[in-house]
Amino acid sequence: MGSLSSSATVVFPGAGSDISDQMGLIWQQTKAPLIVPVLKVLVFLCLAMSLMLFVERVYMGIVIVLVKMFARKPEKKYKWEPMKDDVELGNSAYPMVLVQIPMYNEKEVYQLSIGAACGLSWPSDRIIIQVLDDSTDQTTKDLVELECQRWASKGINIKYEIRDNRNGYKAGALKEGMKHSYVKQCDYVAIFDADFQPEPDFLWRTIPFLVHNPDIALVQARWKFVNSDECLMTRMQEMSLDYHFTVEQEVGSSTYAFFGFNGTAGVWRISALNEAGGWKDRTTVEDMDLAVRASLKGWKFVYVGDLKVKNELPSTFKAYRYQQHRWSCGPANLFKKMAGEILRNRKVSLWKKLYVIYSFFFVRKIVAHIVTFVFYCIVMPTTVLVPEVEVPKWGAVYIPSVITLLNAVGTPRSLHLLVFWILFENVMSLHRTKATFIGLLEAGRVNEWIVTEKLGDAFKTKLGGKSMKKPRIRIGERLHLLELGVGAYLFFCGCYDVAFGKNHYFIYLFLQSIAFFIAGVGYIGTFVPNS
Repeated sequence: MGSLSSSATVVFPGAGSDISDQMGLIWQQTKAPLIVPVLKVLVFLCLAMSLMLFVERVYMGIVIVLVKMFARKPEKKYKWEPMKDDVELGNSAYPMVLVQIPMYNEKEVYQLSIGAACGLSWPSDRIIIQVLDDSTDQTTKDLVELECQRWASKGINIKYEIRDNRNGYKAGALKEGMKHSYVKQCDYVAIFDADFQPEPDFLWRTIPFLVHNPDIALVQARWKFVNSDECLMTRMQEMSLDYHFTVEQEVGSSTYAFFGFNGTAGVWRISALNEAGGWKDRTTVEDMDLAVRASLKGWKFVYVGDLKVKNELPSTFKAYRYQQHRWSCGPANLFKKMAGEILRNRKVSLWKKLYVIYSFFFVRKIVAHIVTFVFYCIVMPTTVLVPEVEVPKWGAVYIPSVITLLNAVGTPRSLHLLVFWILFENVMSLHRTKATFIGLLEAGRVNEWIVTEKLGDAFKTKLGGKSMKKPRIRIGERLHLLELGVGAYLFFCGCYDVAFGKNHYFIYLFLQSIAFFIAGVGYIGTFVPNS
């Protein structure tokens, strides 16, 4: 028995405790021939992408400073005169305007949007309000139809249109709306999503650009967020979108007369829309698709930054994640579909084609998402475990700092939230990168369209002025495994850096891991009680 016992210990010496040693041995054997070369290549690619993004941000910063210095407002760049009454022609001197409001189960905000559209100041016989209701909830459909009837009884020319299906989603609804016979008499079409509330003078400020400049196809207004102070997540969104409107749209309009249509708060020349091929549902960014096609026909766009239209930011994390998937997947997929067509086009200049392909699509819609996640959440943390690979200080600190500061200039009131914004953007870059690859590869969720949930006053109504009870937590709905996995990896790298590393990244790694953990348990945004 003694010999048997001793032989057993020889055959099975500490089998369980040797697993970590075996893992360590495998790591050491694969690190030099495989991991180090791959990581060096990734560092090089990420640094190259960072430089692309850096040059792009600096270029746009210089342009926007020059635009502000020389006060190049669109009213000065293009012919603009206020619309005037004509005694002989009467109201027929004013162009006929169609206002489209696409809706889908917008129970919380339908009254706001319809009321704002019906309140637009324009000759009553020269405007048609068209409510395109794709709602699947019968109660909501009845309420929207009743609201349209109420405004019709006040003398407003409002049309309530429904379809038998939701083919093409928003693009399909807009396309179907343009087929009605009464649209043929319209010259321009203004589009407002269900949570947008234009001021009464919106048409007076936009239509003159189209009337006096026959080469202009689109006039785009800026978004103004009514709920930006609702929670920290909406403040972060405001910072990102303010940069888009303050810098990106302004630069595109001022230099190339091109930018991506935001899908709402804009007015199109109907003849330009039709010449470009109308609405298409081949991607989830039908608005950007239309803008690119119209631009390739030689049409110009104007962005009016001081004209703001009130709207609502998604305040629940679930709604925001769906929105960001659509906004990241769609442009990447559109880029894949249209890159060749843009290059072959002969109606626009070479510089404009390069701007659209390289700056508008490649750098902003692909590189920006990928480098943010891959570099700062994967590659840099991994260099802690592989000290043979170093990231130069200019790539790890200086360039990202400049890019961050240039991004933050759009919202000066939120500069004190800069650290939170960086961490939040890095978390969201996980989904944007994933969605970008889905768009490029045309994978399963490439055409997924989920309407962004709007709360309107529902949140305040449900609270009723009383202290809110802690919402019930459903594990399946609140846990996000991707965020938790990345957070765990960053935390591990941070611990390794404290114990063995020399990079001193651990402060960033711990903060970023906490941000991923918070997102992983869904503790972001507004919680709306179920009852």
